[in-house]
Amino acid sequence: MTALPHDGSDVTVVVASQNRRADLLATLARHEAPVVLVDNASTDGTVAAVRAAHPEVTVLPLDRNQGAHGRTLGVARAGTPFVAFADDDSWWAPGDLERTVGILRAHPRLAVLNARILVGPEERLDPVCREMAASPLGTPPDLPGPALLGFVACGAVVRRAAFEAVGGFDPVVRFPGEEERLALDLATAGWGLAYVDSVTVHHHPSPQRHSPVRRQVAIWRSRVLTAVMRLPLADLARVLASAVRSGRPGLEGLARAVPDLPGALRRRRPIPDPVREQLRLLAS
Repeated sequence: MTALPHDGSDVTVVVASQNRRADLLATLARHEAPVVLVDNASTDGTVAAVRAAHPEVTVLPLDRNQGAHGRTLGVARAGTPFVAFADDDSWWAPGDLERTVGILRAHPRLAVLNARILVGPEERLDPVCREMAASPLGTPPDLPGPALLGFVACGAVVRRAAFEAVGGFDPVVRFPGEEERLALDLATAGWGLAYVDSVTVHHHPSPQRHSPVRRQVAIWRSRVLTAVMRLPLADLARVLASAVRSGRPGLEGLARAVPDLPGALRRRRPIPDPVREQLRLLAS
């Protein structure tokens, strides 16, 4: 895929969306960097509407929904050293993309910077940010904040070279829960991920959202497929047992994972012991 002509920018915002035309038209103008919109086969006129209202946005229309893998295609199209992800209902605070690029340049081992996420007009701190801030992995001297083994895609900026070196978001997991496999592969390759609360993402959740039960089913599907791809057999067995014990969401997630098991098995590369120990520390 041909990258965008370089205009001097260090960062591009990649937004993946499907059938959320109104949300996009409200948020695209808030981004302070070039934008690549990956449209996952919308049927609501998103592509035409965005091209008419925001001709400066590069639109990458896909002929089928590729989920989070669409972001990987967007990163290839962007071509800048750093790529910020945003959802159709989120945006980076003014000035913070530039600040994030400076932090990444100052910390060459850092592959993913996860920002503070403020939710809704009332700007509530996303609970996951408290968990990241209290990461038991501590703050290594070469990272700008607590070390992570995961991240929230809509609140992250990635170093493109690291992202692409480990394959980006894969076509097996899709969405949601797509971040885990990528984070494990980055850690395995020696890259760092960190939470930095001095930069901010605003997230105003779209009213067009899946039900909580449907989302839990999808998360279990992703968890199972990631475990198949990356966890040692003993840990994989524990994930499968947890899915069964969780009841309907886990069982449905298992069932939905079955068609993608061949693809997951072809990509199976269990994580090394040091990364496995970090996972155990996070789970304890």
